[in-house]
Amino acid sequence: MEASVRNHPLLAVASLVFVASSSSSSIVVDAFAAPRTRRAPSIQRQQNRPRTSSSSSSSSSSSSSALCVSIGLGPDNDNNTPTKDVDIYGDDAAAADERKVKLLNTDPYDPDRIILGEDGGPLPRIDDHEPYRKVRMSDSDRAADAWFASLLDGGSEEEEEASFLGPVSREHMDRLVSKVELADEPFLRYGEDEEWTPYVTRRLPTSPLYPAYGLETYGLPVPRRGAEAWRNFDVNGMIAVDYSSRPDGIGTDVVMDDGATEATIIASLRSRGAWLDDDECEARLVYVNGRFCPGLSAQTDGARNLGASDFEEGLVPEQTLEYLSRLPDGHTDELAAEVPDDSSDGPHTSLERLSAPDHCVGKATSQFAMNNQQGTAAFAALNSVKAGCVAYVEGGVVDSQAQTAAATNKPVLIVNAQTPSGGGGDGVGEGKGVAFHPRTLAVANEGSVLSLVQMHVDLDDDDVTPDEKVMPHATLVNGYTQIFVGPNANFTHAFLEESGGIVTSRVEMSDDEASAASLPSSPRDVESRRPALRNSHFHAIDVHVAGDDGRYDASLMELGGNGRSRIALSASLLRPGAHAKVDCFALSGGAQRSDVRTCIHHVAQGTTSRQEQRNMVGGRSTASFRGRIRVEKSAQQTDSEQLSRTMLLSDHARIHATPSLEIIADDVQCTHGATVSDLSEEELFYLRSRGLDRGTARNLLMYAFVEEIGRGVDSAIAGG
Repeated sequence: MEASVRNHPLLAVASLVFVASSSSSSIVVDAFAAPRTRRAPSIQRQQNRPRTSSSSSSSSSSSSSALCVSIGLGPDNDNNTPTKDVDIYGDDAAAADERKVKLLNTDPYDPDRIILGEDGGPLPRIDDHEPYRKVRMSDSDRAADAWFASLLDGGSEEEEEASFLGPVSREHMDRLVSKVELADEPFLRYGEDEEWTPYVTRRLPTSPLYPAYGLETYGLPVPRRGAEAWRNFDVNGMIAVDYSSRPDGIGTDVVMDDGATEATIIASLRSRGAWLDDDECEARLVYVNGRFCPGLSAQTDGARNLGASDFEEGLVPEQTLEYLSRLPDGHTDELAAEVPDDSSDGPHTSLERLSAPDHCVGKATSQFAMNNQQGTAAFAALNSVKAGCVAYVEGGVVDSQAQTAAATNKPVLIVNAQTPSGGGGDGVGEGKGVAFHPRTLAVANEGSVLSLVQMHVDLDDDDVTPDEKVMPHATLVNGYTQIFVGPNANFTHAFLEESGGIVTSRVEMSDDEASAASLPSSPRDVESRRPALRNSHFHAIDVHVAGDDGRYDASLMELGGNGRSRIALSASLLRPGAHAKVDCFALSGGAQRSDVRTCIHHVAQGTTSRQEQRNMVGGRSTASFRGRIRVEKSAQQTDSEQLSRTMLLSDHARIHATPSLEIIADDVQCTHGATVSDLSEEELFYLRSRGLDRGTARNLLMYAFVEEIGRGVDSAIAGG
C-alpha cells in the first residue's frame, strides 16, 4: 500500500475488535486510540462458567465468530475458528495495514452472513422496515401528528384541495405526504470510494431501521417535544389548541364597503405605528387576516401582490417559482448560488456535501442533520399549501413610469394585521382556532439598494366589520419570508412582531402576595384567562446572499403578547465578500413562551457576519435563544462575531441561551459569548442619585437596552 493505514487520522476510532462468547452476557471491547504501540488489542473472552464439553466450546466459537460477522469484521480466520491472541502489528507493518483494510471493507449487510442468538439459533434478518416505522412514537408524538394533519387537511376534503400557489403548492404538498424511504446508507470501501468516511452509523442486519425523530408520518419533520429543534418550546401547549379553521375568503382580496371603513383601518394602523403615507414609502402592501387589501395598498412594478389568478394563468416567472419552491433547513439541497472553491472539491452546488466527506451534514432527513435544524421545513411547506397570496418585492426594477432603477431611501412596507377573530367569522366551531399563512418573497437584484419593513400588528374586529359581531378565536400565524440578495446589493430588513396585545403585569406575585396587596384578582389568574395566550405566532426567514459582496442587515423585534412566539432566521453566505448583520430583540412577560433561532452559514471564502441577540424576560415567562454559526471548509478567511445578552426582570423568569460555533475551516476569526443578568445596581444608584425614582430609573435602563437594537429599524417607522 502507498500510504500506511495506521497513519490515517480517522482510523483511530474506526478500528475496533469485538469478540464475545455465547456463554457470557458481556462483550469486551478493546480499541486503540492511536498507533503508539506496535501491539494490537488482544481478543479477550469472559465466561460465567467453565466449558464442560467440546460441544460447548464449539458453540462458543461459533457465536463468537458470528458476532464478529454481524458487526462487519468478518470471521476470525479462514477456518472460521476463533483466534485467542492476534498481533496485527507484528514485524510486518504492511500485513497489519492489509488486515485493517480488510476489516474496514467487510460488508456488514452481506446476505450470506448468519447471526446467532442466545439460544444458538440464527436470528432472522430484517429487510422490511415499514412495520417498525411508528413503533417508537409516544402519545405526544401521535398527538403532534394529528395536530399537523388538522392544519394540512383543514377538516374537509374541499379545504384540502384549496391551494392557491399553483405548482409550488402541489410540489410542497407532495413533499409533505411522501414518506421518507427507510434504506441503509450505501456501503463504501476504504481506498476505493472517495466519499468513504468512518463517521457512519450502522445497524445490525437483525435490527430494524427507524426514521429520524419527527419523520414517522410525513416527509418533512413535524414538531416533537424532545427534538432538538423544539427543545424548551411549549409543544404540548401548542398542539392542545385546534387551529384547523381558515379565514373566510382566503385566496381572494378584501373589498372595503365604503371609504369610512378604510379610514377607520388607516387610523387604527397609524395609531400602532404601522402606517406610512404614499410619499413616505416606496410601496405599501397591507394584508388583513391573510388576505390582500388593494384599497389600503400602494403597489409598484417592484412591489406587488401575487394572487391566485397570477399562478393559475401562468403569469409568475419561472425564476420566481423556483425561489418559492425552496425549503429551509437544507430540505432543498441545491444551493441558491454556485460556491467557488480553489481546491479540488469545488465548485459546490450541494448543501449536504459541503465539507465532505468527514464533516458534511448529510441528507436533511437524517437524524444527524435534523439535530441542527430549526424545525421550519414542514411549516414552510404548509405555508405554500395554505397561503392565499404572496407579497413580492424586487429591488433594482426599472419603474414603468420613471424608466429608472435609481435607489431611494424610502422603505417598502408590508403590514400583516390580524383581528381577534382571525377572520374566521361564525363558521368556526366552538373551541377551534384559525390559521393563516403570510408569505413574502424579496429579491435584491445586482447593485440594488432595498429596504423592507415587515410588521405584524393587531386590529379590532369593529374596524374591519363594524356591522358584524364575531367571536374571538385562537390564531396561528405561520409566516414564511424568503430573501435573495444579488451581487453588490444592499438589503436592509426590519421585522417587527407586535401582535397579541399586552401581557398581564406582576404575574410573578403569588396569590397570597396579591391578596396582601389588595388586588381585585390574582395577576396569574388574569393572565391565564387572556385570550391571546392561546395564540401561536411562527415566522421563518430564509436568506440567501447569492452574489459577490452582497450585504444583508436585519433588525428583528419580537414584542407581541401571543402565548407562544417563534422567529427562526437562516442566512447563507454563498459568495465571496458576502456579509450578514443580524440584530434581534425579544421581549417576553406574563406566561409567554418565546423562542428565537438563528443560523448564519458561512459557505464561501472571505465572508463576514455580526450578530447580537438581546432578550428581556420578566413575569413567569420562558424565553430561549439558540444561535448557530457554521463555517464550512470552503469558507476560509471568515470573520464572525456573535453575542447574546439577556436581562432577567423576575426571579420566576427563565432564559435558555445557547450561542454555538461549528468551524470546519482552519483560517478564521470567530467569537461568541452570552451574558445573563439583572439591571445593574450601580447604574440604578447613579440615576437615583440624580433625582429619579427607582421605577423611572429601571425603565430608563430598559429602554436603553432595547434602543441599541431598535436603532437598526428604518427611521420612517421607528421615528427620529
